[in-house]
Amino acid sequence: MKILVVNNHGQYNHRIYRTLSYLNISSELIPNSLSIDEINERNPTGIVLGGGPSVEMSGNSLEYVKKLDCPILGICLGHQIIAKTFGGEIGPAGNESYAQIEIVIEDENDIFKGLGSDVKMKVWASHKDEVKKLPEDFKILASSSICEIEAMKHNKKPIYGVQFHPEVFHTENGPKVFENFFEVCKSIKC
Repeated sequence: MKILVVNNHGQYNHRIYRTLSYLNISSELIPNSLSIDEINERNPTGIVLGGGPSVEMSGNSLEYVKKLDCPILGICLGHQIIAKTFGGEIGPAGNESYAQIEIVIEDENDIFKGLGSDVKMKVWASHKDEVKKLPEDFKILASSSICEIEAMKHNKKPIYGVQFHPEVFHTENGPKVFENFFEVCKSIKC
């Protein structure tokens, strides 16, 4: 059981990989240039779409979201890629952020399982763009005073996106988000 971490040229992609390793979750950091066939050859349990500077530099990440049946967790740019793939809108953030902020978990669902609903959580935000319009068939899991869509989930598929960075020390319960995602991965056969 291995989670593939797609490197979208962001500053935190290696940290995502290391965090999964610290949690004893088997993972592999891969370039976003791999084909769907190369991804399938690795027989992933799940996919984490890492952050990066822009959708234009996200390589095959849009294709992964469209064509893979594995659980997917998008982080920062990965979150935006998921929204764009499903018809949502992304654009410049009203408040660009590079700081710890407080989100409100509106629906603990799978990735916030055990953290409660209507609970505040401090997270690290580092972004210039954000999801401006929720894609159809998605629901909001968390929001903040500076970003309405801090976390989302597809209504039928195991596809999740978070605008914040669960892999950094400044995010409370960040490891729990990864552990919960791994539980989703274990329960679904790709």
